[in-house]
This record gives sequence, C-alpha cells and structure tokens, in this order.
Amino acid sequence: MGRSSTPGEGTRPRVRQADQLGWDESLYEGDGEGGSRGKERGRGRNAGGGDHSDSPGSRHRGGGPHRRGRRTAKRGKRRILRWVASVLALLILGAGGAGYLYYEHLNGNIKKEDLTLGDKKMADHKANAAGQTPLNILLIGSDARDSKENQKLGGAKETFGARPLADVQMLLHLSADRSNLSVVSMPRDTMLKMPKCTDPKTDKVYPASTGNVQTNESLGRGGPGCTVATWYELTGITIDHFMMIDFAGVVSMADAIGGVPVCVDANIESRSSDGKGSGLKLEKGTTSIKGKQALQWLRTRYGFEDNTDLGRAKAQHQYMNSMVRELRKGTKLTDPTKLMNLAEAATDALTVDKGLDTVKKLYDLAEELKKVPTKRITMSTMPNVYGTGTLKGRVFPKAGDAEQLFRMVREDIPLDGKASKRKATVTKDPSAPVGEIAVSVRNATRSDTLGSAGGRAAAVEKTLKDAGFAKATVDWQNMTGAARTGILYPSADMEGDAQAVAKALGIPVSLVKKSTDVSGISLAVGADWREDGAYPAPKGQEKTPDSAGALNGQEEACMKVNPNYIWS
Repeated sequence: MGRSSTPGEGTRPRVRQADQLGWDESLYEGDGEGGSRGKERGRGRNAGGGDHSDSPGSRHRGGGPHRRGRRTAKRGKRRILRWVASVLALLILGAGGAGYLYYEHLNGNIKKEDLTLGDKKMADHKANAAGQTPLNILLIGSDARDSKENQKLGGAKETFGARPLADVQMLLHLSADRSNLSVVSMPRDTMLKMPKCTDPKTDKVYPASTGNVQTNESLGRGGPGCTVATWYELTGITIDHFMMIDFAGVVSMADAIGGVPVCVDANIESRSSDGKGSGLKLEKGTTSIKGKQALQWLRTRYGFEDNTDLGRAKAQHQYMNSMVRELRKGTKLTDPTKLMNLAEAATDALTVDKGLDTVKKLYDLAEELKKVPTKRITMSTMPNVYGTGTLKGRVFPKAGDAEQLFRMVREDIPLDGKASKRKATVTKDPSAPVGEIAVSVRNATRSDTLGSAGGRAAAVEKTLKDAGFAKATVDWQNMTGAARTGILYPSADMEGDAQAVAKALGIPVSLVKKSTDVSGISLAVGADWREDGAYPAPKGQEKTPDSAGALNGQEEACMKVNPNYIWS
C-alpha cells in the first residue's frame, strides 16, 4: 500500500508512517474566562547543547538530545514526555523515511513570531560551574475571538474582533543541570508597567506605559513578543522561548489526548444569575474531563475559592499535575492513529517563537524537559496583594516575596528546597591527605556586565596552599564566566578530595559536582566571589516564599468550591 503524504487520506497509511517515527508529547494550558472579560479588562538554551544546528540548544555546551532511530518491537511503549505545561498536548514526531512529507506538513502547521518586541536586549544566561545553562519557556493562553470556533467557545460577543488578551501566563524554568523544573504563574489581573513594543507586521509602536496596566493586555500590543518583553521588564528573567495557544487549540488537543482526572470538594456549577461563569458543572469528587469541559475547567474563575484569578491559577496547576501523572503512566496515546491526530492538533494549534519553528526543534526541547522526574516539578504563583479603591479585584506583585521568587528563578535555585538538603550530604569516601590533592583554580568571575576580577584565581590558590593544599595551581587559560562558584571532579573516587577542597574554603557541598568535562578537581571562582575573603553566604534566602503557594508535581489536590456555586 502506498504512503499518504497528508493527513486524512486513510488510516492504514498513517499508521504505517507512525510505525517509522519516534513519539513524544507535551501539554500546555488554556485560557481565561470569557464571560467577564469585557468588564474586567480595564532563544533556546539548554545544558545539552551539542552540535545540532537545528536544535534549540545548539549554541550551548554539553551533551544534547540524541536523535532517535526507527522503533523496534522491543522498544514497544511510546515515550511519554513528562511535560508540565498547561493544556498544551504537544506530540513531537521524529522524522525519517516515509514520514518525511508528513513531517514537513506538520512544520507548515506551526505558526511563528518574533521572540521579543521590546527594545531591551535580554541578558545571556549565566552558566553554572559545569558550563550548563537553564532554559525558560513562557506559556501563553490567548483569548482571541478571531475565528468562528474561538467565538463560539469564548462567548462575549462584545469582544469579537477586539485585541486578544494573554489570559494565561506561565513561565517554565528548566534547571541548568536538568534535575528540576519550576512553574511560575502570573495572574492575568496583575498590574504592572508595560515596556515599549513594536508590532513587526505593521511597525506600529506601542509606547511604554506611564502607569500600571493589566498584564494580559500585553498580547494586544503587537503579539506574544510583547508579553515576553513585559515579563522580562518585571522579573529580569531571560526567556528563551514562548508557546501560545487559543480556545480552539485547547479543545482539539484535549480531545486528542483523552480524559484528565480533576477533583472538586463539592458539586459545582460555574454560572451566576447575571451570566458570569464558565459553565463548568461537575459532581463532588474526581471526574475525568476533556474537550470543551477541559477548557471550562481551565477558564473557571467564578466557583473556585474566592472567585478570583488566584483560584483559577490553582485549578490550572491541578490540571497540569494530573496530566503529567496520567501521561507518565503510559496508559494513554498508545494507538498510532490517535498519536497522529494529536500531532496534527498540536502543531496546528501552536504559535511559537522562531527558535522553535520546526518539529525537530520541538522534539529536541521535549528531550530536555523529559529528563525531570515528576517529584522535582514545582508549581507556584507570583506572590501578590490585592489592590484597593478603583483597583479592587486587581493584584500587584507582593514586595519582597515576588522578587524573592524571581531571584530564585534567575539564579537557578530549585523551588522545592532540595538544594538546601543536598548541602548536608557529605560523601563517606575519605579524602587523601590535603598535601596530595591536586586542584586547578580558574577565574570565572566575568559576568554580563563586569569583566573578570583580577587576581581572584591566584588569591584562592594561595588560600588553599596556606591550608596545606600544596598541589593547588592556577588555570590561566580558561576564563569562562560562571554565575556561582563551583567545584567539579571527574570520578567517584575523587569526590572526597573535592569535598575537602570545599570544606577548606567554606564552599557548600551542594556546589561540588561530578562532571565528565574535567580530568581532575577544578575550582571555578564565580561571579558570586569577586572580593577577597571567605566565600560569601548566598544572598537572601533560598526558600520559596509561602505566599507563592508551591505545589509539588506528585501531590494530588481537590479544588475548594465557593459556597455560592454549589448545586444539589
């Protein structure tokens, strides 16, 4: 039987193509609630790297995602991507053989736009001691009523043809060492300053706001690139990629995936006498939702907790966690035809930045994301406080706590607190006498804004020699910058020696790591140790603020229903 070059020309050819391809999928969440919209609106970097020129991590050091060949019978089960994102069920196909034409068809489905529309250039990531860099992806849910399907799903006729709003905004932070992933949601009602943005299609310039503007309006100021610029303006977090989806995309992908279990603590109907609400109606307990019902869940504001966007964000986190757990079970999407349907739905629904403009680049990104175990995924919401007076119902970043959360993401500090626990982990392997331990010290103090601090490697080398490390030397060749000081060692039998070096200098054990990039013990004096003296304690706390409402990816939760929306 001949192959099919486009979807829909017969089941058998599509299944045959599927058998020659590798599979993965990921999920991204939906949108804001339409019923009240009118009244309420007022670059890929990865630690993997490698030399894949078509990969989102091609510019960075380390071992990148590997290419996948033809599936064999022994490999059986489809790989399930441990995506945390929202309602984004993204199936990524590996191209080859008979699947090439379909691969190109899927590439054509993907819509692409500029990463940022702001004037401010985002800073490059600061590498850790191993030369690895984190990866930040902004997920955007658009409430655009720009098609009949979106108008039908979104409602609110008075908004048809209006500028779209970014009613879901979630930042995914994948750690430099790929050990953990953090998700930070920003409520759509957040008030902040907007940067200057220029629409690349019309050259229209949207000047920087002089006062506070609701964050979801950023999407209407030229596109998703302005939402990226707005996040950078507020948080200082470098964003590598964005992915955006609309109402119709959420429904089509939710249908292709199948049901996701969600829980409510009482019977809920999100509909008020004056027409507010998403229309969601569920019985108390756990229900598997998909399609339009999944969209309703993700848009529900009236009926959850205090009827604000904060309750909706919690519901979206619950959906995301549940989706990840379901996919990791490997019980869904095992039928090739369903997988093809999901690939079609996902690529057709997505708008991405130009750094993720092919299926292969999305696949490579998926390979990086899947490295994180579910137990190291943490959901959080930007700490906030309610406005008063005319701004009642809006929220503002909470002084201190919001910046603390943003700083932890910028500095690649896990939100689950695991880093602090690792500090106390000391190897049982005894070290050699300090006089026999060879350690190479390099100056890695250079940063984006400052050059190398002169003499730092030599100063630390002298400190080590004074402590008895007679074989300490300076590496004068490697001046690559590192955000944080770190010690690398090549093999387990040298771990005790490396920790002895750390102890002598007062460096936390958590900054001592095994790496195949070194042949001996290597100490990088980072940008956090530019001054003479003992190694400085980390700036600020390394604890996620309680006001961020952190939720672990393994935790099962049940949404609290507002008493006014309970039915019997």
